[in-house]
Amino acid sequence: MSDVEDTRNFPTADSIESPAPSCAQPPAEAAPASSPAASAVEAVLFAADKPLAPNKISDIAELGGIRAVRQVVAELNERYERDGRSFRIVEIAGGYQMQTLPQYAELVARLHTSRSEAKLSQAALETLAIVAYRQPVLRADVEAIRGVACGEVLRNLMEKNLVRIAGRAEEIGRPMLYGTTNHFLEVFGLGGLKDLPDAENLREPVAPQAVKPAEPAENEQAQAEEASGQPAADAPDGDAADAPDGDAPPAGDGGDEHHEEG
Repeated sequence: MSDVEDTRNFPTADSIESPAPSCAQPPAEAAPASSPAASAVEAVLFAADKPLAPNKISDIAELGGIRAVRQVVAELNERYERDGRSFRIVEIAGGYQMQTLPQYAELVARLHTSRSEAKLSQAALETLAIVAYRQPVLRADVEAIRGVACGEVLRNLMEKNLVRIAGRAEEIGRPMLYGTTNHFLEVFGLGGLKDLPDAENLREPVAPQAVKPAEPAENEQAQAEEASGQPAADAPDGDAADAPDGDAPPAGDGGDEHHEEG
């Protein structure tokens, strides 16, 4: 058999092309797991129905103190933001609580179509605003600003746990002073009184000069005497007049309602 040259072309090492690189992206790296401390704080806040103070969270979750709690809260909020969660841990009334983001308020409100606590009358809102910005404040000062008796309104606000008796003034009769409660901060989503809107941007209902508690009583007493033609009766003394009972005096004694701060 004669030798015949093989003319077939066989691939060589140089002619073999390397495969094209794959366009597939590597799988995304999984987010790091939460630390045991973060999981513990998250569980405690998830189960709580009201804001919890940092020291209480530290005791329950067995952390190293308030600083550790703040670090864990910051870690959790960073994770929530990174994962696009619809809630955050917010500081309210000196404590921490889980809350949904403001953009979901309308959606969440569909679950609570009626909430009597949030339904405050215009008079109640005005009175509550005065107490919040001027606390501790006398009842007479609130009435001087609003121009009407506020005893019944103050009592209703106290029943709703929005207003409390903050003490007594160091003046004749020791009238009561009013202030807001921690529940007020919770209802309005405030971390503290420092988070109230700037009072300079609010419309002043009265002249900026200070009004002494006795002056509104004298002015209204004079008006009552002029209207009735008879002198108004003297205001009762003692702590009985301090209670926010809202009982209005007779028509001829309108000034006494403003004279008794309570």
